Amino acid sequence: MSEPLFTADEQKKFDAGIAELLSHYPPDRKSAAMLPALRLLQSLKTWLPPEGMQLVAKRLESTVEAAYEVATFYVMFHTKKPGTYVIDVCTNLACALRGAEGMLAYLEQKLATKAGENGEKYFLRETECLASCGTAPCLQINEDHHESLTKAKVDALLEKLS
Repeated sequence: MSEPLFTADEQKKFDAGIAELLSHYPPDRKSAAMLPALRLLQSLKTWLPPEGMQLVAKRLESTVEAAYEVATFYVMFHTKKPGTYVIDVCTNLACALRGAEGMLAYLEQKLATKAGENGEKYFLRETECLASCGTAPCLQINEDHHESLTKAKVDALLEKLS
């Protein structure tokens, strides 16, 4: 017998969250809540397990394929369990002009990983834009935003993760 998807507390939060989400959509358009429903699932599990996406699709009277389409389109969703720390480094134009590629290389060296590789502790990713052009370069660690980075600031952030 397999382990249940949710703990009792998570199940309550999921059920209440889905009910709240669906209250904002017409009854015949439940599938329109797909993005926030997947976000809810990920907030509870840290990723989107297949059985969770099946449950979301069922609750929204949609298809599993539709859930996967949304989950794989957006970089914020994890269809594989990520490392403890998801580090997104912006390498778009403003950040690139202010040294983002060097910062990404520095992180790869410090964390002994490559961007795009998902390890147990770190999932380092290169991302297109974190909307912080005026304070480039920037990154996010588990969606916590950090700006105007230097090697010293990166080292301080990594120290807090140890």
